[in-house]
Amino acid sequence: MNLELSDEQQFLRDAARDALSRTKTIEAARETLDGGARPDLWPTAVEAGWAGLLVSDENGGAGLGAFDAMLVMQEAGRRLAGIELLGHLPASALLDTGGYAGIEAVAAGERRAAFVGAVPPGDLDPEWTVDSVSGMSRAPAPTFDGSTVTGEVAWVVDAPGADVLVVVAVQDGSPVAVVVEDASVEDVFRYDPTRRLGHVRLEGAAATPLQADVAAIERAWYLAQALLAAESVGAVEACLEMAVAYAKERFTFGRAIGSYQAVKHGLVEIMRRGENAKSLLYYAGWAHASGPEEFAIAASACRSAASDALDYAARENIAVHGGIGATWEHDAPLFFRRAQLSRRLLGGTGASIDRVAGELLAGSAPGPVAPEGPTGAAATAVEG
Repeated sequence: MNLELSDEQQFLRDAARDALSRTKTIEAARETLDGGARPDLWPTAVEAGWAGLLVSDENGGAGLGAFDAMLVMQEAGRRLAGIELLGHLPASALLDTGGYAGIEAVAAGERRAAFVGAVPPGDLDPEWTVDSVSGMSRAPAPTFDGSTVTGEVAWVVDAPGADVLVVVAVQDGSPVAVVVEDASVEDVFRYDPTRRLGHVRLEGAAATPLQADVAAIERAWYLAQALLAAESVGAVEACLEMAVAYAKERFTFGRAIGSYQAVKHGLVEIMRRGENAKSLLYYAGWAHASGPEEFAIAASACRSAASDALDYAARENIAVHGGIGATWEHDAPLFFRRAQLSRRLLGGTGASIDRVAGELLAGSAPGPVAPEGPTGAAATAVEG
């Protein structure tokens, strides 16, 4: 596995950083909390060609891989950019492989898609499930009868305003990916003002099935997990840079606070957790392209590690800044809001941790010949 970025990947990362820096996204996040309008970053994505990142060349896309998309999402996380790629990219990948007739318009960004996914069956829940509006229990995935789909999926990322919904439903006990272009979507807000969320209600909505098997549907779900992890890794890096800069310039008792052991240990722990998550992210990018049988565990591992790293980094960033870090005017609480919402989206980190734990337990099962366990990268995800 090559952990060095190619020249093309470095160019893609730098171009994404430059494009997103043209909009004051962090300032806009605070203005949104005060009642201001959320900035529309979709034209930026269209101009940069990000809408077609995971769409094949023959269908009008860039034909790039999941790791390239992760690099863009990482830069979006650094800027707290509420760009609608987390929902669009997994949906566009399924539309591309599933034979959707309007894929070229999706690749060009003329039509925005959103992925209405479902958590694949696991050790704790043998059925396909979705997030519910409230409560601790999960809801069953929507049902498909061959022409229409019925059900409700809550807290769907980037659903408001989407032109095409790619819904994972169940037909005769098996998952199926269907296209819905006319659904009721309630725009909702929680914690993070930069994130677009919607409750999707499907009451006999007309739906067209895609040519996607169970493996492709599961792959799209874990792709969404990896993209969310990449976004979190970028936010961790931003928190660390912010905290280190303040620790160098803030003096107390004649010394920079960064010289105190307690502050240094906290900053090093941010870096350690962030680097751990980044290594797992690279592992997921490699697995998507070269080890598809490992992609589910890799994506789950990086999702759980990245969410944990961002939660810690956001809290420590506030602590380093002291009283000013907890005020409404400071940027640090905006990253804390992002951390708390991100860890709850797409099934929450619990589903990812359960997936990793199941792999570890299966690998340690007693017997004459122990089955091969997960890679070291996957095992690292449950550290601490």
